[in-house]
Amino acid sequence: MSSSKEQTSISQVMCFLHEWDQGSKTVRSRILRDFLAKNTGKTCPELELEFAQVASLFLARLTAWIRLTYMFGSCLDLQLRALGVFLSANSSHQYMIEFLEVGGVLTLLEILGQDKLKEEDKTEALHLLQIIANSGQKYKELICESYGVKAVAECLAKSKMEGTQGTAAALLESLAHGNPKYQNQVYKGLIALLVCTLPKAQQLVLQILRIVQPIIKTAHHSIVEPLLNLLRSLHLEVQYEAIELITELMQSEVRPALLRGLVAFLKPAKERNPKHKILADTEVAKMTDSLPVLLLQAASAKTIGILAQRSEEISKELLSLRVIHHLLYAMGNQEHADAQRQASLALEHFVRMYPVVEEHVRRAMGSTLFESFMHNADELHLSMDDIQADILRSNKVNISCVLEEQISDS
Repeated sequence: MSSSKEQTSISQVMCFLHEWDQGSKTVRSRILRDFLAKNTGKTCPELELEFAQVASLFLARLTAWIRLTYMFGSCLDLQLRALGVFLSANSSHQYMIEFLEVGGVLTLLEILGQDKLKEEDKTEALHLLQIIANSGQKYKELICESYGVKAVAECLAKSKMEGTQGTAAALLESLAHGNPKYQNQVYKGLIALLVCTLPKAQQLVLQILRIVQPIIKTAHHSIVEPLLNLLRSLHLEVQYEAIELITELMQSEVRPALLRGLVAFLKPAKERNPKHKILADTEVAKMTDSLPVLLLQAASAKTIGILAQRSEEISKELLSLRVIHHLLYAMGNQEHADAQRQASLALEHFVRMYPVVEEHVRRAMGSTLFESFMHNADELHLSMDDIQADILRSNKVNISCVLEEQISDS
């Protein structure tokens, strides 16, 4: 570039920066819209050419304005998108360093915690954090050192927009990869999120845990209770992901605890949830009250059936936990047809696999009901009468000791 052209370019940039420095919010908003229209997608060298090799002067002004005004949400969308032009530009390492040196990561994380800000702005902040995390291990560590896992996890748990939830989930997954110093912190943060109440967030967290668990290798015991409790979800996509994760954890240290929990849920203790006075003592209240427990019973039976069919070793462990007694009990639960059906299908597997189980189940059911069961376990509950259901619920089957001897001899 010739000297005269350089002077002209520098003069234009100085005028641009002066207009910015003297401008009101309206003026700066217009400048940012023009900047985005003209520079989105440009590389670092192209931005430097546009700003006469002093693009950092504008980045510093933009960053300072964000830090001063982000709590009010004014122009935040434009501000963050303009910042993204710098951070996402090819060869933008210097811009990244300059942004981080003035506390850029903390500013973005603070945006996530502001309840009054728009979800779209939080999504954009998450997107910028993702760009930073993608730049390498030391940047992931910086985010984690700034309590980023907690901030992102809370954003995911509270957000009502799927776009924000998905972006937060992707960032947590990213922070678990190639970040050995903090991967356990991310893992425990994901486990803590299992108790959140938003179905989409639950689904996303379960999906990420299925990806992250092989990285961590050792399963933490704290995952057992919240994971099993997700089986009571009304949302089939959440139940599916929970069952898949339980299945994958069968090769981990928490397998015994998971199997014990599944069997116990087949015969749940009476559980009642707080209800509004207007619903007290009504049939609707009773149904609403017990539904999560019934769903949990059905999903546990379904999971047991899946696990038993996939592994004979797990089948034997379940038998030692008196799973036959518990499945028979669940089959007699006339309050929930799906619990009866799933328990019946799971029991059918054990009956057909182990003759000793067949013998004890036939004796507990009686010949007539057992023949109907073997003929069509899937629909047995449709023809079951009250007396038969009571017989199943009252069963005293306990063949774990006998099974241990016979299975070991086989």
